[in-house]
Amino acid sequence: MIDELMGRIAGRFARVEPRRRARAFVLGLLTDLPRKNCWSIAEHAGDATPDGMQHLLAGARWDADGVRDDLRGYVAGHLGDAAAVLVVDETGDLKKGRCTAGVQRQYTGTAGRIENCQVAVYLTYAAPGGHALIDRELYLPRSWTGDPARCAAAGIPEGTMFATKPKLARRVIARALDAGIPASWVAGDEVYGGDPGLRADLETRQMGYVLAVAKSHRLNAGPGACRADQLAARLPRSAWQQYSAGNGAKGHRYYDWAFIGVEPRSSGTAGCWSAATGGPGSLPSTGATHPATFPSQSSPGSPAAGGPGRRTSKVARAWPAWMSTRSADGIPGTDGPLWPCWPARSSP
Repeated sequence: MIDELMGRIAGRFARVEPRRRARAFVLGLLTDLPRKNCWSIAEHAGDATPDGMQHLLAGARWDADGVRDDLRGYVAGHLGDAAAVLVVDETGDLKKGRCTAGVQRQYTGTAGRIENCQVAVYLTYAAPGGHALIDRELYLPRSWTGDPARCAAAGIPEGTMFATKPKLARRVIARALDAGIPASWVAGDEVYGGDPGLRADLETRQMGYVLAVAKSHRLNAGPGACRADQLAARLPRSAWQQYSAGNGAKGHRYYDWAFIGVEPRSSGTAGCWSAATGGPGSLPSTGATHPATFPSQSSPGSPAAGGPGRRTSKVARAWPAWMSTRSADGIPGTDGPLWPCWPARSSP
C-alpha cells in the first residue's frame, strides 16, 4: 500500500533524495514511536542526524498541494462511497517560541486551554470502509497576516490575507467537492455551524449537512424567531431518544436527540433540526438514527423538567435536499423510521 501511494506522488518531487526521505518520514509516522519528531523519525530511519528530515519539511522543493490532491484521489479510489461524510475540524500543535508559522497563544483542544500553539483546519473523509485526512489549511491569526516581515521570514507567501476558520473550512470542502469526491453530508462543530457562508455554500450545492450551533443561535420556528435552546425546551419528554456515540476519552458517550421540523426555506427545502444533549438520558433508544447525524460535544447536566438530560446544550442543523419530498419516515440509509418529527410549537 505504501509503495502504491508513494508511486502516485513520485512526480511531485524534483529529486529522488527528498522522495526517498518522504517515504522514510511517512513510515516513521506509521510506527508506534512514543514521540514522533524529526529526531525520533530520523533515528528510526537509520539516519545519524535529523538534518535530512528537517530539510524535507523546511527547505526541500516538492509540490505539497499536488501531494494533497494525489492523496485525496488515492483515498477516494479506495474508500469512495456516495454515502460518505466530509468532517471538518481544527486541531492544534503545542509549540515553543514564536517563529513557527501561525504560532501564538490561542485555544487548542489538544491541551483543552489557551497555549502557545499552531492551529490548522483539517478535512476528514469518513466512509463505511474507513476514514482518512484529505486536506488542510493553516490558520494564520491577524498577528501574523498583519506583519508582512514576520510572514516572509517564516516562508508564508506574500499577500496572504487573514481568513477565519470557517472560511478555511469552506476552501477545503469546496476543493473536495469540486474534485468530484463522492459524499452526501458535511459535519462540523459550532465553530463552523455558526457561519452562514458555509451553510449557504452547502445549500447551493444541495449538500446535506449536520453542523452544531450554540444554544443561543436563533432560528425561524413557527410564528417567529427563537433561540435553539428555547426550541428544544418546548419538546415533550416522549420526543427525546437516546443515541450511543461509542467510547470517548472519559468513557462511553450517550446523547439524547430529538428530530424537529422547522419552517421551510425560501428555496423550498425543509428545515430540519436535531437537538442534542450531553450525558446519558433516561429514555431507551427507539427507531434508527440517520448515519450522518453526529452528536455535538457538551458536558453532562442535570435532567430538565419534561425531558432527559440537559436539553438546552446544542443543536445540530441540516438541510438535506430530500426533505422537501420525504417525511421523517423511511429516510434512505436508515433501518427504519426515525423518531417522531415534532412541531416546533409543541408544549412541554
